[in-house]
Amino acid sequence: MTANSLSISQEYPHCITSNSRQVNVQIAQEEVYSFFIRIVNTMSPDEVLCEFKAFFIDGLDLEYSHSVPEIYKIFLNDKEQDFRNTLKRCIYIIINTWKTTRKDKHIQTLVDLFTIKDLKVKANYLPGLNTCKSWLENFINSKDYQEIKLFAAKHDELHKGHWANRYTSYFLVAQSVNENNPREQQEAAKKLYRQIKDKYKFELAMYIARSQSAVSSTTRYKNPSVLGDNVLHLIKAIVLKKGAFSHENIANIFIKQTQGQTLEQFKASIEKYLFFSVDNQELVKTLRQQFGEILSLWKKAHNQEILTKELFLRACNRVIDCFTTENGKEPSLLFVSLLTQGHSLTLVIILLKTILISRNSRRHLEIKIAHLIRYYEKYPEYECKWVINFMEIFNITFAIYAENVEYNLIKMEEDESSNPQLNLDAYRVFSQMKVDRQK
Repeated sequence: MTANSLSISQEYPHCITSNSRQVNVQIAQEEVYSFFIRIVNTMSPDEVLCEFKAFFIDGLDLEYSHSVPEIYKIFLNDKEQDFRNTLKRCIYIIINTWKTTRKDKHIQTLVDLFTIKDLKVKANYLPGLNTCKSWLENFINSKDYQEIKLFAAKHDELHKGHWANRYTSYFLVAQSVNENNPREQQEAAKKLYRQIKDKYKFELAMYIARSQSAVSSTTRYKNPSVLGDNVLHLIKAIVLKKGAFSHENIANIFIKQTQGQTLEQFKASIEKYLFFSVDNQELVKTLRQQFGEILSLWKKAHNQEILTKELFLRACNRVIDCFTTENGKEPSLLFVSLLTQGHSLTLVIILLKTILISRNSRRHLEIKIAHLIRYYEKYPEYECKWVINFMEIFNITFAIYAENVEYNLIKMEEDESSNPQLNLDAYRVFSQMKVDRQK
């Protein structure tokens, strides 16, 4: 406890009493939250850490403790989940504030407070203390604590270890929209997600510029993907489709043409739209048949309804489900079929075209991607090469089509062919910030 501050038990004596059955848990929780909101905004990080440790941890890591810490007395009447929710929210109140005020280095210290060596449950004449120890141990071994550790890791550290760590940003999206998470956790997840995405877009743009210049440093900007230097050829192929037949222009035409359609007409239209310009006609035939059969059964009773904005969004979300995961657990048949046959880019373009007509579906798509990563992360990297390949192409494609960056392909040398796909080496990729014309 810091010498120059009041502990919460002193400041709110009526909310922490030994008679826990008479305590209004919700009121007590709100007072605890108010306490941490106040101190994190008025005290130094070291003082906040000292208060937090005194509040939740001190007294539990000793072999012979003579009393149950005050905070635990509120919840000892079989309310472990209430205790965990309180602990979580207090942690995220601190994390969210420190993220906003750029005090990131102290978050690691906060996380490290839970690396307690002497917390093992031991025989103790105070049964309540054993319960408290087990609750804190359960928290340390939980998914909740693993999620908290994401906010302490440096950007480079997020990509170390298990292959799925490279795609942490999608887990953060899932955290940010989970209404069971405290508000502060959702806000912190949004901030970290944006930081990771912005860093990736910047590194990709710098890598493209460096790899096309003979005078640039070969070490300053690294390839943010794991696809190797051949990624530049892929990027050119993705950027290539510009002009009248660009993905954006086709998407805008589709939106206008489907206004006033019935749901049944829209199902037929989006089927044509998604598979338009896919080169492999044999693949198109099989995919369209499978996709058409799945989509035709969706809300069949509403087929004659005129498409509303809400129904349009739900239909696009349903399309995403068909090509990723329909139940949020296992991958869909179309996802597995496309990737195992080596058509990762085709799948990514289909998902991109869906987002270009329904940008509000972006979050839904990223949550589905998080579900897929969770499904495959139990497998070793060598068994998931095709999934990783898809993820890398997905990240690159959606970075290229980000709202605030524009990529263009410029021809740098003459070429006998009229089709630039035959000699992409004759072209260079340039990126620039988009200008918001509405301002």
